[in-house]
Amino acid sequence: MEYVPRERVRLLTGVLSVVSLAVVFAAAGGRIPSSSVPAAPEWVIDAIPLVNAVLSAIAIGTITVGWRAIRRGEIDRHRAAMVSSFGLFASFLALYLYRLTVTGGPQDFPGPAAVEQFVYLPILAVHILLAIVCIPLVYYALLLALSRPVAELPETSHARIGRIAATLWLLSFSLGIVVFVLLHVIY
Repeated sequence: MEYVPRERVRLLTGVLSVVSLAVVFAAAGGRIPSSSVPAAPEWVIDAIPLVNAVLSAIAIGTITVGWRAIRRGEIDRHRAAMVSSFGLFASFLALYLYRLTVTGGPQDFPGPAAVEQFVYLPILAVHILLAIVCIPLVYYALLLALSRPVAELPETSHARIGRIAATLWLLSFSLGIVVFVLLHVIY
């Protein structure tokens, strides 16, 4: 069943990617006023990093399940796992953007300057770069899958782009957990 017109996959990928990244950069840059989102108790805002780390860990599991399923030819299981992964990512992103908006931007690193410069910032930079690269790849793989019957997907770049997206997604989620541990557990 075709949910997305196939001739619109690239256009939709581009539009969704630009809009998604614009919202993320606006929130990270403090450009979205906190008055634009509903207020929440402080404990909710404080819990978001832990909830996002848990969502990231679950997403690592669902991506891995999806990858293994497609290698075994279990298409329905693959689809369910990858759609779940996307849903987890969307939930993570909504919570992350909400927290950025409410707090006015990213929080400062609370640990020693040397750890910040030589450990935290390089890990954060790679995490952010991977997340930026993942967004259009994930959209493209998802939209390809939604625009064609399963039998036609092998004729597209869905599998190739999907492998790249899944690999980068796994790395980004993993590094995001490391960032959480550095910000909220160790320091």
